[in-house]
Amino acid sequence: MAVKGEQTRARLVEAARVLIEARGYYGAGLNEVIAAGGAPRGSLYHHFPGGKDQLTAAAIAASGREIDALLRGLADEAPDTRTLVDAALDALAGRMEEAAYAKGCPIATVALEVAATNDALQKVCADVYGGWQRALADRLVADGHAPDRAEDLACSLLALIEGALVLARARRSRDPIERARRTAGALLAS
Repeated sequence: MAVKGEQTRARLVEAARVLIEARGYYGAGLNEVIAAGGAPRGSLYHHFPGGKDQLTAAAIAASGREIDALLRGLADEAPDTRTLVDAALDALAGRMEEAAYAKGCPIATVALEVAATNDALQKVCADVYGGWQRALADRLVADGHAPDRAEDLACSLLALIEGALVLARARRSRDPIERARRTAGALLAS
């Protein structure tokens, strides 16, 4: 693919990421994605012949890689899992507040909207969540937890973080994030 084509594709994916995170799968129309991406309609179907589902999958995967890189980078810097979770909550809350609560988790809305009806997008969402859970589990193992216990804790921590983001966005308040932080600390201390 030529450089111009790669740039057009990247703009479309980025526009879809922003719109889908803010409005969900059903709220992000293709015309809005095309306008926000600054691309002609033909470019959308050239780069994404599978239409909205293929574009959404690419957007979710890109968002997933971004958060995965954040988690792994924080894990490399953090002396322990608790510090990692605190830093992740700060980063995710910060991006939510900067967007006036229009952002939360870049995956949750799509997962909730289409997981029961769209196998392809459900798999992409599950794969993204699986990567984030592995990042947490890897850090827990590095802290000395047995692999099985690390997987259980990582799943619980991810659920806690995701739930806190949903509640914070719904309430337009950082309070659920702070409560999750305290609960994560207690969970990791046990």
